[in-house]
Amino acid sequence: MKVIKSSLILGQKLKSLKRQGKSVGFVPTMGALHAGHLSLIREAGKENKAVVVSIFVNPAQFGPREDLKKYPRPLKKDLLLCQKAGVGYVFLPQEKDMYPEDFATYVNVRGLSEVLCGKSRPGHFQGVATVVNKLFNIIQPDRAYFGQKDAQQAVIIKKMVSDLNMPVKIKVMPTKREQGGLALSSRNAYLNSKERQDALVLSKALDLAQLLIKGGAKDANRITSRMKQLISQKKSARVDYIAIVNAKNLMPLRKIAQGCLIALAVRIGKTRLIDNIFVN
Repeated sequence: MKVIKSSLILGQKLKSLKRQGKSVGFVPTMGALHAGHLSLIREAGKENKAVVVSIFVNPAQFGPREDLKKYPRPLKKDLLLCQKAGVGYVFLPQEKDMYPEDFATYVNVRGLSEVLCGKSRPGHFQGVATVVNKLFNIIQPDRAYFGQKDAQQAVIIKKMVSDLNMPVKIKVMPTKREQGGLALSSRNAYLNSKERQDALVLSKALDLAQLLIKGGAKDANRITSRMKQLISQKKSARVDYIAIVNAKNLMPLRKIAQGCLIALAVRIGKTRLIDNIFVN
């Protein structure tokens, strides 16, 4: 495994691989790797000759009162996990190289970035789209892998790739969960033992929605109201949003439709967690 900080050096090495006809799979991360990330890496390894993982805590996607300084950065552990998972290249870009002093160009996917998480985190998805665009330009992957837990992010990246004619296939892989149903997230590390138990209510609320739909419920407001009632039973929980939307354009739905997305964001104590399911 090679650990590279220079985008120029990484680009040269990957171009050499491409000239040999070898495909490149890419997993962008902010580090603090967990089993969800490792599942993406394994999938990339199955489908490509070379796997690149980037580790970069992207300041452009954090708001002024968000947890940029506190965000976990266990780099030694992350590198060891990458090595064990068979990663070929780990890219560790430096902030000064990604965002030099005169940096002035940002990517904004309008319409998809202002809803759901974008309402309470203005500018977040502009930061995500910009850094992913930059990483795609540096790495030129054949395939890039994202987790379904970040459903809105995946929709935005797919739209960006389509709109800008980027030659990369986006693969969205199923959410990995802890025993009990909590979706794996780097931010789970912020939860104390009581909050971790309370956080199980997110997946329980999604399970309730599925149960109601299987029982014939179709009214989106009724379903989200029942979900809120369940979540409100936990004193540490504060709902940011619960929404039932079209899975492609993220527009809100009044009635349940095949393949729609049920998404939520809830603060457990001070930690903001997200989760979602598709309705089949």
